[in-house]
Amino acid sequence: MDYLRSFRNYLALLAVLLVASCSSGYQLAKSNRAEYAINKDVAVDSSVVKTYLPYKKQLDAEMNQVLGYSDVLMVKSNDLPETILGNFFSDAALQQALKIDPTIDFAMPSTKGGIRVDVPKGDIKLSNIFELMPFENELIAFTLKGTDVQQLLNFIAATSGQPVAGLRMKIVDRKPVDVFINGKAFDPNKTYRVLTSDYIAGGGDNALGFKDPIEKKVLDLKVRQALINYVKENQAAGKTINPKLDGRITKD
Repeated sequence: MDYLRSFRNYLALLAVLLVASCSSGYQLAKSNRAEYAINKDVAVDSSVVKTYLPYKKQLDAEMNQVLGYSDVLMVKSNDLPETILGNFFSDAALQQALKIDPTIDFAMPSTKGGIRVDVPKGDIKLSNIFELMPFENELIAFTLKGTDVQQLLNFIAATSGQPVAGLRMKIVDRKPVDVFINGKAFDPNKTYRVLTSDYIAGGGDNALGFKDPIEKKVLDLKVRQALINYVKENQAAGKTINPKLDGRITKD
């Protein structure tokens, strides 16, 4: 036992000596802080430009691809219950998702806040879609009880409308009335298949109704990719993008 104790003491002393020998003996005596403004007055560094320019050219070439053509300017608005931009966004997501899961009844793939920018009239470039939907959100189909769908409808009404497809409703005193899902009157005793994004499903933008689903199905399709596919498929079929207001959500 004495031998073991002596050996442990030896190891401890050796460790201390090793740490001491590794120390440089230097201590910080002074530190300085400076701010360097990054603005138009900063001189161009040609070596930096030379480094990133090939990547910029490649990225520009990809982002400037024309996917299709829009007959109208699609304007973002957080005030209106229905917009042509919201209709385009939701219809595109639902149409693409139905190819994977044809049982989906209606969609709210984004909130008004999640739709980031306008889409110009004319050529729709890949960059337009990335600016419209810069996030990596995934589309998910949920089976919800009618009571949970009611929560979602209440959220849509309380926030003066959201981008939807397959759903028609009126908003009266911030409450949903005359609700039709997939062409049929809403029945709170039924279950419904609802398409949304992982962000909204997780309570993003304070959305309600997805906390306790009966079933959840990840479609392995990003919202952005659904938009890209929709525009490209219309272009391939010789069709332009021409969404219209159709009264899917009205507000009294």
